[in-house]
This record gives sequence, structure tokens and C-alpha cells, in this order.
Amino acid sequence: MYHGRFNKSHYETGYNWGKLLYKNGKKIDQTPTFRITEERKTFARDCLPVYERYYPEVLEEIKGLADGQKSRYENFYTFLLSMYCFEFCNHCTCFAFKDKDNLIFGRNSDFLVALEKLYMNCLYQLNGVYGFNGNTTAFIEMEDGINEYGLAVGLTFIYPEIIKAGLNSGMLVRYLLEKCKTTDEVIESLNKIPIASQQTLTVMDNWGNYAVIECNCSHVEVIKPTEQDCFVAAANSFVSPKMTGYNNHAIDDWRSDERYSVACHALRENKNHFSLELARDILSGKYGFMCQYERNKGADTVWSVIYDVKNKKIFRVEGNPSRKKFIEDTRMKFIS
Repeated sequence: MYHGRFNKSHYETGYNWGKLLYKNGKKIDQTPTFRITEERKTFARDCLPVYERYYPEVLEEIKGLADGQKSRYENFYTFLLSMYCFEFCNHCTCFAFKDKDNLIFGRNSDFLVALEKLYMNCLYQLNGVYGFNGNTTAFIEMEDGINEYGLAVGLTFIYPEIIKAGLNSGMLVRYLLEKCKTTDEVIESLNKIPIASQQTLTVMDNWGNYAVIECNCSHVEVIKPTEQDCFVAAANSFVSPKMTGYNNHAIDDWRSDERYSVACHALRENKNHFSLELARDILSGKYGFMCQYERNKGADTVWSVIYDVKNKKIFRVEGNPSRKKFIEDTRMKFIS
């Protein structure tokens, strides 16, 4: 996992990183996964006005990256703004739970083994927005993270049955980490910003409020914990009655329903024993299928992370948590 630190303005951090990679002979737009089609070009151009209105800073970072790489801005924004809206095959599991002693957020990111050396952990502290520690299988967009106010956010991807010009999953996570302090602010933002892709967003704040938000360009559905369970969970399908019709059951979702059921069952059965160790055990597959992929087939859990929101601590496995240990990341000294 590549570790990056980013500061100054959005444009400067994009330019400096792009220039550094270029000096080391690395051209992002020449990698096999950097796919551009005419369909994606058209869609990304339609998305530009949305970003210009709601999130112009990230366009500045993309422009800086393209300049630093001596590449075309159009190619970079096409790749990033259309992500999650066509074919994309990352899979993941999120959950969050609370009791009088704990505010815990957990997430496994399941993706392609062939690309795992390219995955990034990023420490961002840019001008005019909130700082955060986040993880991504790509760049600039984020898939989970926690910001300086203790807001943790993580996505799970839902295959795109419908799409529309707007912010995609990874850009939504990045936006929420940079702009929001609370779960209520996240929900307010998601009801305001045009959404491009289909996803769940699991959110927990430092005040103990948390939820799963199932959303696409048509609906935003908020799932809050019940008094009996005191947890929420999500995998790669919608579960609320208003959203299940947008699931595609014909695709391989990497045993999404099973991962979701295992997480819910383990949390329900251990509701009087919530702890950091419980989160580790669930993510490590000790309560049932969660990360036990056949790695020789090209898929695996490529990182696992626990955000101890109450105690402002981050624990991460760079790889599969059934084989590697969680290690605390203590670099985020600016967390409130």
C-alpha cells in the first residue's frame, strides 16, 4: 500500500504528486486500468457542471495532477468522474456499532490482487477543508476515511442500474470527509448534491450518531440503528424496501448477502460485548465468511480498517485481516 501526504492547495497537491510520479517514470494514464471510452467521455463532460457548482476544489486537484503528469486534463477527469458508473468490480463490507464504551466503524475492502501494490493510504490536510486519513484503490477519490472532527465514512459499491450526472461514490466519500462534521450534515449533503452512481455510505460521527445511507440518482434512503440492535451494516446490495428494486442479481457480488448476514448476526449475538476486538474478529472472518477469498483466483480483501471514533484511533491491515495483524496508524495528529 502506497502512503501519501498531501497539503497546501488542491491544485498544488495534485501537481506536486503528479510531478513526483512523472519524475520517477510513472504515467498514470498509461496504466492498463486507465480506461477511456467515448461513452465515459460524454458522461464525464455532463458531470463537469455539477462538480463546478458543488466541488470545484477536486477539479483543481485533477487539473494539477494532469499538469504534473504532462497529460491531458480531459483524460484524467473522464477517468475519475465516470468511475463507479460503468463496470467496476470492487466489493466491500461496512458496519458501525455503539454502546456506552464504544463508537466503532469497521470496513473491509475487497478487490483485485493484481493491483494491490497501487492502493493508497492518504493523509490529506489541504487549505480550506477538513483534514482526513483515507484509503483508496485509485487516486483522488476515497473509499473510506476519518476526518479531523472524527467523522468516519465508508462506501460499498452497488452495480449501477441507473446513472445520472453527479458525484460518484468515491468522490462523495472524499467530499463528505472534507466538508462535513456530523452524520446529520452528511445526510443533508446527500439530499442536496446530484448523485451519479449507486452505493451505500456508512457514516459515524464523534457525537455517536451513525447510519447507512442507501442512495442513487433517484433516491436517498437513511437506515438508522434500532434500539434493540445498536448497529448498522452494509455490503454490496441494497436492503431497504425502497431500494432493493435497484439491485442486479445477475452479477457476481462476491457473496454480498452472506457477508452482510454474517456481520449482522455477529453484531446481534454480541450486542452486550461490543469491543474493538469484536470488530477485528468479524472483519477477520472468525464469525463466518467475510474475507476468506481464494486468492489464487485474483480476488482478496486488500485492506481492512477500524476507526475507533470515540478514542480517535485508526487500526489498519494492509492485506487480508485473516492473515495479517491490525496496526495502529498514529500519524493523524491533527484530529480534534
